[in-house]
Order: sequence, then C-alpha cells, then structure tokens
Amino acid sequence: MSSFPSIFNDVIGPVMRGPSSSHCAAALRIGRLSRDLMDGQLHDILIEFDPNGSLATTHKSQGSDMGLFGGFLGWDADDDRLPESEKYLATAGINYTIVIRDIAADHPNTYKLTLSNSKETRQLTAISTGGGMIEVINIDGNEVNMAGDYVETLVYCGSSYETILSYLNNTIAFDDIICHSKGKPFIEIKSQALPGEHIYKELLALQEVEAVKILKPVLPIMARKALNVPFITCDEMMRYNEGKNKALWELAIDYESTRGNISHSEVFDKMRHIAKIMANAIDTGLKGTKYDDRILGSQSPLFQENMVANKLIGGNAINRVILYVSAIMEVKSSMGVIVAAPTAGSCGALPGAIFGIAHSLDLTEDEIVKALLAAGLIGVFIAAHATFAAEVGGCMAETGSGGGMAAAALVGMHGGTLAQAISAASISLQNSLGIICDPIGNRVEAPCLGRNVMAATNAVSCANMALSNYEHLIPLDEVIETMKAVGDQIHYTLRCTNLGGLSTTNAAKKIEALLEENSGSMFKSC
Repeated sequence: MSSFPSIFNDVIGPVMRGPSSSHCAAALRIGRLSRDLMDGQLHDILIEFDPNGSLATTHKSQGSDMGLFGGFLGWDADDDRLPESEKYLATAGINYTIVIRDIAADHPNTYKLTLSNSKETRQLTAISTGGGMIEVINIDGNEVNMAGDYVETLVYCGSSYETILSYLNNTIAFDDIICHSKGKPFIEIKSQALPGEHIYKELLALQEVEAVKILKPVLPIMARKALNVPFITCDEMMRYNEGKNKALWELAIDYESTRGNISHSEVFDKMRHIAKIMANAIDTGLKGTKYDDRILGSQSPLFQENMVANKLIGGNAINRVILYVSAIMEVKSSMGVIVAAPTAGSCGALPGAIFGIAHSLDLTEDEIVKALLAAGLIGVFIAAHATFAAEVGGCMAETGSGGGMAAAALVGMHGGTLAQAISAASISLQNSLGIICDPIGNRVEAPCLGRNVMAATNAVSCANMALSNYEHLIPLDEVIETMKAVGDQIHYTLRCTNLGGLSTTNAAKKIEALLEENSGSMFKSC
C-alpha cells in the first residue's frame, strides 16, 4: 500500500463481486499481474499458501481461488462470470494445483505462484493488504514493491545493464528505474504510460535483453514520482484547514485531487459513480436475491414488510439503515455487484448508514456524494496508519472502520461542524476496538451481517453524540494508532482464519460441512 492512500484505490472500492475484497478482489488483481508476467500465455500454475496464514482455510470459501482464476483469465472484479471462473479456466487450457505448505510467509494473506507455459517458468509472490489492495513482493527471486498503480516494464537482461540503461535513459519517460540482480535479473521501469510498440521491439532487439514483460496497472488511481499530499493525519488536516473553514468532504476533494493528480470535478464525479452502484445494490437486495452457495437467504424483503407495517421497534431512520445494510450484504453474498467500502466483508455498514439516513432526511444525491467523500477521508487516515484487513486486525479493521467513517459522514450530512465529525469518528472507532473476525461456516455472511448492522447503528448513535458535543477524549489519530496496536495483539485464530470464535462451534462446523458437501471441493494437492 502507498504511504499516501487514495480514497478510490484504498478506501472506497473496488467495485466487485464476491464475498471478500481481501481475498477475491485482491486475488484477481494478483492474477491479472501474473497473466501479464506470462504475456497472457498460462498453462500450468502452482498456487502455494502458508498453513499458518488465513488463505489455507479460506481460499475456496472466501473467493481467493475464484479471484485468482478470474485474474488469470484477464477479467475485471465485477465480471458476471466470476462464480464459474474455474470452469472457464479449464476451458482455456490452464491447469492449476493448490498446495498448502510452509512458504516462510510473514503476512497471513500471502500468495506464492509458479507460472509456466511451453517456453518459460516464472514466480511471483504477492500479499493482500486489505480492501482489495495488494503488494507484489517478489518476482523471480528479486524483492520488489509493486502495488499495481504503475505501468511496470520488466527488462530481463542477465547481469549486463549498461547498454540497456543507456537506451532507457535516452528513450523512455519513467518515474523510476530499479536494477534487480538476484534470481533471474531484470530492470524494473515504473512509468505512467505503456511503452510504445517500437520501444518494445527495440528493447527486444538489444543483444543483452532476454525478455520484456509489461505489467499493466490494476488500480484506478495511478502513482507518480514525488507523490505528495496536503496532509496524512487528522492533526495535519486540521492545521491545513486553519483559515480555510472547509467541510470534511471539501478537504477530501483537496486530498484526492492532489493525491491522484485529477481535478476537483473528477473526484466528485468518480464518487457519484460509486454512489450510483451502491444505490443499485440496495435496490437489488430489496427485490430479493437468490444464490445457492450461501448460509443466509434473502431476509431484507421481510424486514421491509415489517417496517412498512409498523411492526418493528425503533424509528424509521434507524430501521431504514438496518434494512439497507441487510440488502447490500445479501447482494454481496449472492455474487452481485457491490463496492468494497472499505472492504467487501464490511460493504453494508457505510452505504447502509449514509443512504438510510439520507433517504430518511430526503437529501439529494449530491449530499450523499459529499458524505461518501467525507467518509473516504477518514478511511485514508485508517489505511495510512492501521489496516482494513481482518486477517491483520480482526473485524475491528473492517466493520469498525466502516462505522467510524460513516459516523463522521453522518455528522456532515446533518449540518454538524468539522470538529464534531472528527469527534464522531473517534467515538465510533473507540467502540469497535478488539472485535474479532470469526465467520460462521467459513463464509463472509454471519456474524458479518450483524456486525455491519452494529457498525452502522453505532455510527448513527455516535453522530448524534457528537452533534450533542459529547466528549470524545482520545484524538482520532491516537485511536487509529491504538487500532493498529490492538490488531497486532489479537490472536491469529481470531483474525479470519476459521480457527477460533464462532467459527469453531459445533453448529458452525456442521454448516461448513453441509456447504462443502453441496458445492464440492476445488482443492487439489501434489
């Protein structure tokens, strides 16, 4: 992950199908880069997961296999063929083997891939850092740092660099050139644009060049040389805003415009596009969803019936929030299109709270877009200094973050001050510290639905507390630092590994066995 996260790369997005952004969307992006490394010519793939990581127990049920296969095929994360990606992989003549063994992984979401065709074999190791974000950490024995936000041109050249570097310095516009001398040596060129066909051919014509690989970006917002931002902590943001008196959503636009090198109007329009996808997910869920391979069926239409009939406890606004959260989560679990916000596992809390309150207050689409921008900026601070990955920080990192982001957004929607919005985020995040991740039946459905509802309703409560000037006591930056520290202390069995908490109850194991029996297993081993 970049030290300066992007709202659209790291926080609100990707637009995707599948149960988990950390697994499915991230795996797809890793698969896409792997495909490029092999010039689109894949025949045999060895996929290795560490037994002590999260993927060993969740790779099939939480979509890692599906995502990888879609990436190997060159698909996007919202492709409607994803649920059947294994079938399409076989049709394409691509064979795969999954092996679980010690790969000396330092991160629980580590993918080690050995890629082969009739001409060559290459290796790529990558990690999912949360919310669909990735980092490629090794290619062919060389340590690298690729997030998928550059055009990466790899010039394989043995151990002789001089002629190639001279050519590159006089020919290509690049942000960085890195020489890698281990394993299969190559020169890595980070650039904003694809090299022209003539450059590609001229490189291949050089005597020292063995191969040229072009890995295309997989993120919507590109990185660039000397990337900088106006602020990266809440405290820095408040100092930046002195004398400007900007609202949180306006500060979000300032940040993302600078971070992404795009205009203010482009930032707003990109978020409007995201808002429309979220709104469609709500509408889709309320019409009822069907999908065989899931635990929970379509429940939100029943909730809506009871709400309309005045059979529920509580007010219209809070029940509408619960309704919308449920609808979005059901779309996710039925392989519909959702927005990871900040993750797929927590995709209901933020939009459910924002759209539920917005519709209760009869607010416009523009106000919803502003709220999403405000939420996104709180997410930037979390992404930069903590994590969105449940495999690293428990459910606190996912639904907890979504709730904190939503709380700040709701304050702005209701006319509160910037200070009140920050206070709401702090209180909300304080309330979510230490929440574990223990999905039932190894599916991202329950208790995920309940925790999304809890995060969204907590956001409403904390927004009202902040609007009433309750004291939050701990500055937001310090709460986020504490999130990181608490996440590091949560035992690995309670961080989305299917090895602790509700995941290990007798009822959960019966559900898991039944799901496996009904769906069959894609697992293969050597």
